[in-house]
Amino acid sequence: MIIKKFVGKTEAEAVEAAKKELGDGVVIMNVKDVQRKGLAALFRAKQTEVTVALEEENDTVVPVRRETPSPAARKEQPRPVKRLSADNSAEADLSHEIVLGTEDRIAIEKKLDSLESLLMSRFQQNEAAREETTVSEKAAEEENREEPQQEEMTQQQRFVRLLYNTMLESEVDEKYANQIVNEVDVSGKSNLPIDYILENIYQKMILKFGRAYGISPADGAPKIVVFMGPTGVGKTTTIAKIASCYAVEEKKKVALMTADTYRIAAVEQLRTYANILEVPFRVIYSEDEVKTAVREFADFDYIFVDTMGHSHKNEEQLGHMKKLFDALKEAAECQTFLVLSATTKYRDLLKIVSTYKGIADFQLIFTKLDETAAMGNLLNMRLFTEKPLAFVTNGQNVPNDIEQFNPQKTVKQILSIKQEKQ
Repeated sequence: MIIKKFVGKTEAEAVEAAKKELGDGVVIMNVKDVQRKGLAALFRAKQTEVTVALEEENDTVVPVRRETPSPAARKEQPRPVKRLSADNSAEADLSHEIVLGTEDRIAIEKKLDSLESLLMSRFQQNEAAREETTVSEKAAEEENREEPQQEEMTQQQRFVRLLYNTMLESEVDEKYANQIVNEVDVSGKSNLPIDYILENIYQKMILKFGRAYGISPADGAPKIVVFMGPTGVGKTTTIAKIASCYAVEEKKKVALMTADTYRIAAVEQLRTYANILEVPFRVIYSEDEVKTAVREFADFDYIFVDTMGHSHKNEEQLGHMKKLFDALKEAAECQTFLVLSATTKYRDLLKIVSTYKGIADFQLIFTKLDETAAMGNLLNMRLFTEKPLAFVTNGQNVPNDIEQFNPQKTVKQILSIKQEKQ
């Protein structure tokens, strides 16, 4: 594989230079703006750097078929920087997500970093254990007719079974794990390379996660961004992280509001964050105050709203929240995020998301990724809700411990989980 960088005044100019040198078969892997350093930066405009890759004929890994997007189609493509805004471009080809980011594509070409080595090590251990029990298995075959069927299982089928078991260890729901492995047909294909099977399952899981959209720009100011979820998942801290990114890094006019009047500590916590960020703060005590508060911040870009955290079983509080959401939607354009903890049990997550589905359409945010090694629930909730994952958090530090959801990174974590010793 050939990987090169090209610089031009515009993205189209850089892509054209790449095609002239490497041909039309190049794949755009990364796009970013570059600024000259020193005094030259004062007199010269920014340039665009495009990283492209070209598959060589002797590459051993068989890639998934992709189309190279035109410069016009990529004009609104989000750049791979720490930005929490959504991508509103017309391009929705999920297979393109596989090639976003130079590091991710190089990781696949190097057998998905150390993922294949880890899985092959476990596979070889299983094979060694299987050979050691050959004698006892042969004796059992004479008494049990099902044993010969297991002996006929090919190496490729055993490797798929290993991937399946690895998903279950990472707490992927059994029905979703079955869907994934059933899409890779290895029956009667004993000549398929193991790394080809791994890459296909890896890519199928990425496509099931889909792309992360995040917060979309408002058609008109202000844009109301609402955060809901059960108690203890870290909604208030998550709001502070996102608000900090927009107020400090994006230089947007941001206001904070809270309707969580059930916990005084939550009000004071968000008020403290507002003081640190030097942004206005407002407490909403009833649905009638919503329109007044929104009019007060009419010239702002974003209003981030914290809602009361409560049990998904409390129907009275859920009714109050539904009224609050209706009032917010009437006041301005709204976007909603359901905040969940990655440490919550799968069965409880199913009940939580089923309850909140009736309140508003939403995207998902998962918190506390640093407190668990099993990432299967992220895939479970993505497939169960059919809602996109927007952000994940992995700590309490504001604003650092938050990032836009990265499907490649999460799939690697799911497939490389290590068994804990009892």
